Amino acid sequence: MSQFSRRGLLKTGAAAGVIAATGLPAKSAAKRGGKLRMGLNGANTSDSFDGRTHSDQFMIHMGHGTVFDCLTEVTAAGELVGELAESWEASSDAKTWTFNLRKGVTFHNGKSFGADDVIASLNMHTEEGAKSAAQPIVAAITTMKKMNDHQIQFTLAAGNADFPFLLSDYHILMYPAGMIDEAIAKGIGTGLYKVVSFDPGVRCVLTRVDSHYKDGRAGWFDEIECIAINDSSARMNALMTGQVDAVNRVDFKTEPLLRANPNVEIFEVTGNMHYTFPMLTNQAPFDDVNVRKALKYGLNRQEMVDKILQGHGMVGNDHPIGPANQYLATDIPQIEFDADKAKFHMKAAGLTELNVDLSASDAAFNGAVDASQLYQASAKSAGININVVQEPADGYWSNVWLKKGWCACYWSGRATEDWMFSTAYESGVPWNDTHWENARFQELLLTARAELDSNKRRAQYAEMQMLLSQEGGTIIPMFANTVDAASTKLAHGPDIGNIWQMDSSRLTERWWFA
Repeated sequence: MSQFSRRGLLKTGAAAGVIAATGLPAKSAAKRGGKLRMGLNGANTSDSFDGRTHSDQFMIHMGHGTVFDCLTEVTAAGELVGELAESWEASSDAKTWTFNLRKGVTFHNGKSFGADDVIASLNMHTEEGAKSAAQPIVAAITTMKKMNDHQIQFTLAAGNADFPFLLSDYHILMYPAGMIDEAIAKGIGTGLYKVVSFDPGVRCVLTRVDSHYKDGRAGWFDEIECIAINDSSARMNALMTGQVDAVNRVDFKTEPLLRANPNVEIFEVTGNMHYTFPMLTNQAPFDDVNVRKALKYGLNRQEMVDKILQGHGMVGNDHPIGPANQYLATDIPQIEFDADKAKFHMKAAGLTELNVDLSASDAAFNGAVDASQLYQASAKSAGININVVQEPADGYWSNVWLKKGWCACYWSGRATEDWMFSTAYESGVPWNDTHWENARFQELLLTARAELDSNKRRAQYAEMQMLLSQEGGTIIPMFANTVDAASTKLAHGPDIGNIWQMDSSRLTERWWFA
């Protein structure tokens, strides 16, 4: 089998034996040439090529699929294929995985890629003091054994049928062993493009690598200039005036102008991206489940979808499993605005009114400040007084998220349920942005991860979604379609990826000038 989908993997199970993943798409009619100019938000002056720190679109896109590669890749059609890995096989219990690495690959400094680089790159995520969102993925590996220069065997603490998917995580970039600090400082990877210049929070200029292993299949631009444009209006204007060729996160307020421009194409995909309001449940008053429930009932979700997303999405139900996931539980009772229920839970918490701060910035998501003010208005009738604190965009992810008691946030979602849960909801992981603890949830997480029976997995994930919806510390009012835009000069294949923004953050390798 040259490629497989998430659904197919779970159907056959790890016991199916050898799973080949040569995985690059068939030769395309695309042609090389030209300079791509992208205008992206999500840039910060603290940005670097350390994949452990990547949290927003600018560096996610400059990282995997551009300057660096991962071991595996999810295609635009949603199939898992090999990137720096060529194939892999699993034991019957999905605890031992053997990966065969691609031969003839070199880093931008000329060093050959091999098993030592994989081991060193993975070990980065579990170093003392490392604050990597991929830490739970790597920590689950008990041993990494180099079989030869191009084969490596992983033994996991427990079976995980999703393990090859997890290695496509944009944090898990491959660096040259023995020179990782230099590679982070200079941007030395195995990707299609090498760094010419990088000014954090401002721009990144890249040039195409000659004699790359993806030649003829990906990487059609000769040069790339990625410009940081965090302001939504400025980003849309840059596209409409031809200053850039592609932008992320279409501003719905200016969407009609974009659609009226014959030189602009808007591309929209339905995925698992969701907008959230996480609260730190280890801090008062959010440590009281009744306070959390009062806040859940104090929100008019449909109003938020209508006014913030302008219809480009759907109502959420306070769990992160979305329409592109296999095990979305559709029978969980929908939480809706109900002032009386909010007051009931406030009374159960011993409160007659609730006063809370909500930190927000449009760095979290387009319209986050407006969404917070809508929340403020709906909650007021339930006796909940929300003070919306407008935070600076620069440094929002380092100074506000994970630090302040309640804030606005967004998640791109993940291709598998376990990937999403283990990244943001597993006990003790770096990106658990609520610190919510529930023994039953954690038990189910470990059980479902190793379960190869799809029906049993479905029931386990449904219960986990129910627990989060009813008791969790994350309010998820809406799932948002990914809406980006580009010049009609650009062309792409039949599918557009829906895991991350901008064709799953691989536009630089998948698109070309028509």
